[in-house]
Amino acid sequence: QVQLVESGGGLVQAGGSLSLSCAASGSIFRIDAMGWYRQAAGKQRELVARIISGGSTNYADSVKGRFTISRDNAENTVYLQMDSLKPEDTADYYCYADGVTTAPNTPFNSWGQGTQVTVSS
Repeated sequence: QVQLVESGGGLVQAGGSLSLSCAASGSIFRIDAMGWYRQAAGKQRELVARIISGGSTNYADSVKGRFTISRDNAENTVYLQMDSLKPEDTADYYCYADGVTTAPNTPFNSWGQGTQVTVSS
């Protein structure tokens, strides 16, 4: 099994910054992608950013230029630096990871427990 533990989040004023981190642990052979989704109240979960093993990144249009995703492969940790935060960024943020476990050819898709980000106007 693979577990993800998130940290960071909290309350910030509009224009401020927050940083999230997510560490993966367990029977990991390889992580192919890590990233962040978010879900605001009454809305569907949406992809915020992801980073694949080669280092390529994808961002939601709404966060491009404001959020930066990065990854420490040695520590199996992904980070999300969120700058110029807006009230519409308020949501629960969930980390995820896709990869392969140490059991031969066994893929995994794991999720963190979620962390709340609130941006006040």
